[in-house]
Amino acid sequence: MALDWSYFGPELRTAIEQTLLMVGLGLVFSLIIGIPLGVILVVTRENGILQNKTIFTSLSVIVNIFRSIPFIILIVAIIPFTRLIVGTSIGTVAAIVPLVIFTAPYIGRLIENSLLEVDHGVIELAQAMGATPWQIIWRFLLPEALGSIILAITIATIGLIGASAMAGAVGGGGLGDLAIVYGYQQFQTVVMIITVVLLIIFVQLIQSIGNLLAKKIRRK
Repeated sequence: MALDWSYFGPELRTAIEQTLLMVGLGLVFSLIIGIPLGVILVVTRENGILQNKTIFTSLSVIVNIFRSIPFIILIVAIIPFTRLIVGTSIGTVAAIVPLVIFTAPYIGRLIENSLLEVDHGVIELAQAMGATPWQIIWRFLLPEALGSIILAITIATIGLIGASAMAGAVGGGGLGDLAIVYGYQQFQTVVMIITVVLLIIFVQLIQSIGNLLAKKIRRK
């Protein structure tokens, strides 16, 4: 069956907009949760500036639990929670909830690893200068790790694109939904190729921007 571009064109445009919405809002909310989570995991760990074994162990276990759940299962498992937050479990907006829950712990771990790369001597110097824990985090720890953090966010964004495509399997909309409805169910190979190419372009673009920003920051 030939592809009707007069109908498919608007559908493709809508799918792209839905994917950008899921990835954009999903990333923003994931960063709001994930960055503080990563910072807390670093400062409360053993020998951290705010060492607290209880908080560190509890958060670490929670992060590991959510990172262990495949995204496709997570979407279904938190349907009641998704309905509580947005009033529905189907559609692009509903897909953002599991995307955030899936991505935020991942970002938390990536931020944690980036901050742990900072030379401990920088922290010791800040403490010797009389800096408070908040000043150490905001003026020393985060700026020193900024290049690595940008690369970590780049990786998380690419993972988020992949997850947003999987959201199409449960009615989340976007390019994944387009690939399933038109490409798979209607045997439209052209649609599958188009969606794959678009996803590759998105990934390459984000990776290039992330590499460029990290390179500029590390030069400074």
